Amino acid sequence: MERNHLTGSEWSVLDCLWERSPQSVMQLVAALGEKVGWAKSTTITTLRRMEEKGLVHCETVGKAKSYSPAVEREAAVAEETHSFMDRVYRGSVGLMMNAMAERQELTEEDIAQLRAILEKAERRNE
Repeated sequence: MERNHLTGSEWSVLDCLWERSPQSVMQLVAALGEKVGWAKSTTITTLRRMEEKGLVHCETVGKAKSYSPAVEREAAVAEETHSFMDRVYRGSVGLMMNAMAERQELTEEDIAQLRAILEKAERRNE
């Protein structure tokens, strides 16, 4: 996904579409109204902009428009993670983990998960 990072609004729309797709404009208006409190006009404007950016596909059947994601969740998450790491931690996983450990934000469960991830990575690199 060679794009700028997604805005919060774009994540909200894509989350709805990743959960269930395709969805009509009115389904998205209802879902986003409930989820983030958007008005109909906000949803329609955001969908139009996202379509222009190539983030969603729009299909018109009769008078109804139906939307589906043009970006896979995994690709968006990977790109956003990479962007975040570069911006905040200069690309260093070590700096991020150190910051979390220093603030005692890692639970025992988190530490166990990190150990398992590191062991898996070591096996792949052998």
